[in-house]
Amino acid sequence: MNVPGNLLYTKDHEWARIEGKTAYVGITDYAQHSLGDITFVDLPKAGEELKQSSFCATVESVKAASDVYAPLSGKVTGVNSKLAQNPELINQSPYDQGYFFMMEFSNEAEKAKLMDAPAYQKYVEGLAE
Repeated sequence: MNVPGNLLYTKDHEWARIEGKTAYVGITDYAQHSLGDITFVDLPKAGEELKQSSFCATVESVKAASDVYAPLSGKVTGVNSKLAQNPELINQSPYDQGYFFMMEFSNEAEKAKLMDAPAYQKYVEGLAE
């Protein structure tokens, strides 16, 4: 399982890569692996305001449909339009080509509610027990 050290993670298996006031958001390697082959993703719209831990997207796979929750509060500034035609990018490259959207996050303090890579790794290992 790939858990990059430069990201922050939620207990619902979303990740956020912080670059200044922008956060790139997607689902983790663990999540995409659990879902299996991803066939469709429904993303938020640019300009949409999101609240931390609120529903923001849906991922459909051969196994199930799964809700995605915003790791931070803020405004969606863009979506990964490649996913409409190639949802399998989420399986192939969950942290790069398969990111879901970018957002300008509005509350710096919310980052403290997210896990760093070692904490997320430990959390996922605990799920397997």
